[in-house]
Amino acid sequence: MGIIRQTSIGGINVKSNPLGTSGELLRAVNVDPYHVGAWKRRPGFIPYLNAVDTASVSCMFNFRPGYDGRFWNYRISGGTVYYSTKGTGNWTICGMGTFGQFGVGAFCSPAISEERLFIGDGTAITRDTGNTGTSFGAAVEAPPSRFFSQFQNRIWAGYEYLAAYSNVGTPTDWGNDSSSISIPGAGYVNQMFKSNDRLVFCKDSGEMFRYDGDSLVDCATTMGPSSPQSLGTIEDYRFYLNRLGIWGYGGGKPQLISNKIEKQIYNDSGLGIAGTAFSNAPGIAHRYDYLLSVGSIQEDLTSEGINNALILYDYRLNLFRNYSLATRPTAFLSYADASGNQQLSFGDGSGKCYQMAGTATTDNGTAITAYIEGFVHGDTFLEKKWNWLRMMFNPGCQAVIQVAITDTFTKANKQWQTVGQAQNGVVEYGFPSGSRGRFLFYKISDSSITTPFEWYGYEIDAEVIKR
Repeated sequence: MGIIRQTSIGGINVKSNPLGTSGELLRAVNVDPYHVGAWKRRPGFIPYLNAVDTASVSCMFNFRPGYDGRFWNYRISGGTVYYSTKGTGNWTICGMGTFGQFGVGAFCSPAISEERLFIGDGTAITRDTGNTGTSFGAAVEAPPSRFFSQFQNRIWAGYEYLAAYSNVGTPTDWGNDSSSISIPGAGYVNQMFKSNDRLVFCKDSGEMFRYDGDSLVDCATTMGPSSPQSLGTIEDYRFYLNRLGIWGYGGGKPQLISNKIEKQIYNDSGLGIAGTAFSNAPGIAHRYDYLLSVGSIQEDLTSEGINNALILYDYRLNLFRNYSLATRPTAFLSYADASGNQQLSFGDGSGKCYQMAGTATTDNGTAITAYIEGFVHGDTFLEKKWNWLRMMFNPGCQAVIQVAITDTFTKANKQWQTVGQAQNGVVEYGFPSGSRGRFLFYKISDSSITTPFEWYGYEIDAEVIKR
């Protein structure tokens, strides 16, 4: 058989028959794509702004009204809306910023038009703020809603089975040239967004309808979002979660994109995403990643669990990976800071907020443990004699490499043997005499806080034992 070389490592694939895949991973936890086909350990996070309460952060959003550099970041927790001027000022309670219905998990999807930001909790009156950004007032005659969108120079508000709209060009006027349309089908509106120059209404039954300003068209699907918080946007493409997986929407029919990680979403052992999380899992698009916070999960191929799991989908490379964070995000915010750099922040269930930082080597003091696990079979089911393993890393890193030789995929049959560390950059390991078996599993792990690993690929020398 000779040399098996892999220098283009793909993302997770736990759905396809492993005997039919090559170069994809069984596990990829706390790692990011580096060069195309290479991987490195992810950065950590640091505290973001001051502590204001201990209630779960249910929503975060950004308001940038004009071109003079002003902007505000917002968080909602404990029924209160807080703002931060330019994302660096301390969290401060907004004027008229108390909403009684913003309890645990409550969510708002805001919209901006004519330098005004609209928010609501679906029960109290809809509120808006002008270009001062620090105080909200009542949007007179606007319906109580949690879901807002700007479309054709109006603000739209979805509530119950209706979608109301403001006056053209005057989003504060909900009395003149304003009305509503009925959204048919089962359930209530639970999200709305623009796509392909259409306004798309999603209902909690999974039904979706698109509206061009004249005609309302049934998308003939029940695969809309189950969690309104899960919506993420890259260009004109939307990502979201429902109970059958992660879907993408570009203006026509929803497309299932999560086949390769289906076992993380649901599986025969019942250890995928918890049923309640499908209704409120938060997601966001940041740069070219879609991130989804799903709680603790365990797929049933490797039977390895992931605590406080994030599922990440790289839109450019069409690959999946996971994060395991020291705390579970309950809300996300992606925004451009005062220098124009895109930042990713999140809030958790204890009222704290954090920011991912490229220079952070821990999760606010908690070590980051990264795992990569893969599988080599050499394109044959026959037994092999495994001779040499070579791997390429960045010199100075502290990654630890382990191997297991088996004839099955059963977790209990993997007797991991430590090869050593990767400090020299090139790892060369000669297998002991008698290293025979059909399959070779490899695992790379790293918990260091000094030099995170960068992994470029492997080369294996093996011989088929013919019968």
